[in-house]
Amino acid sequence: MGLINKLFGGSSEPKEEKVLPWITLSELEQLDTITEKSSTKTQVIFKHSTRCGISRMVMNQFVSAYNLTENDLDLYYLDLLSYRDVSNEVGYKFQVIHQSPQLLVIKNGVVVAHDSHGAINEIDLSRF
Repeated sequence: MGLINKLFGGSSEPKEEKVLPWITLSELEQLDTITEKSSTKTQVIFKHSTRCGISRMVMNQFVSAYNLTENDLDLYYLDLLSYRDVSNEVGYKFQVIHQSPQLLVIKNGVVVAHDSHGAINEIDLSRF
């Protein structure tokens, strides 16, 4: 077993999980707060489908690559299956067609960048 673990990356030591400064987006009223706060600090919404393998893969890649702090931007997590009404309102309020997974970058009340699926990880958040 030792050789197989070495070849395929298995390890008996648990990996330390990276935790991002997520803010749960679960209330419609939070969208007004996001709009207001976007005039002084970049706001980011990550829309995630908890039943979708692609969404999980993209989220894992996003988490691995994320290198900003709470001081840089506010990072919202939206479980779009649990909060479908909030997900729908995000599309209306910020004028983006719903996709999953999806990342929206909001400044001064408008979306300045957004993308979905694997292209999420191409967005350079440090630009905002």
